[in-house]
Amino acid sequence: MKKLLLIVTNVERYASGLETGLWLSELTHIYHHAKEKSWNITIASPKGGRVPLDPESLKPLVLDKISKEYYQSSAFMNELNHSRHLEAIQHDAFDCVYLAGGHATMYDFPDDPYIKSIVSRQYEQGKMVAAICHGVGGLLNVRLSSGEYLIKGKSMTGFDWFEERLARRKREVPFNLEAAIKQRGANLKKAFIPMTSHVVVDGHLVTGQNPFSSTAMAKVVTRQLENS
Repeated sequence: MKKLLLIVTNVERYASGLETGLWLSELTHIYHHAKEKSWNITIASPKGGRVPLDPESLKPLVLDKISKEYYQSSAFMNELNHSRHLEAIQHDAFDCVYLAGGHATMYDFPDDPYIKSIVSRQYEQGKMVAAICHGVGGLLNVRLSSGEYLIKGKSMTGFDWFEERLARRKREVPFNLEAAIKQRGANLKKAFIPMTSHVVVDGHLVTGQNPFSSTAMAKVVTRQLENS
């Protein structure tokens, strides 16, 4: 049985006060695939407890069938809002550490000490590290035992600056994620058409570009884990 750690945000507002949070589909699709396989799932967050949802991710045009079903599931929502504190599970072993996105993660993922230590150890043990959309911000400050940034020289993807403009969040976000990824020396790969599904695999690092990559990301992660 595979063990997955799904890391989510605790932040509910931008600095301006506008609501944000977890982008629901970026959690539900990987959760659904893992549940179908009866794999062990741990949902954890930097502070533990409640996980706010980005209201944009609940709008009819983006709330897909799977995400809607989980959003309406009291059992799932109860599990989500009782997320484990990362400190409590920092030494546990997992087959995959997955960072779900949402603009909120730009505030609490990059500098969280537990995310940095968990992801670094996971990667250096040759186990899968996966991140989607803004969740890849949690990889930015992860250093390996060599002192090098984990993403240096790696092919990866993430929510790019043009997509930020399309999302009308350019003035809200605390930093430019695309620029930060490039500054770390990573090879940023983008979908040919913005806001379309795009997943990049570089060894045991798997990244997805945006919310529309949620389905493909879940399939790729599941397939990679089955073959490992």
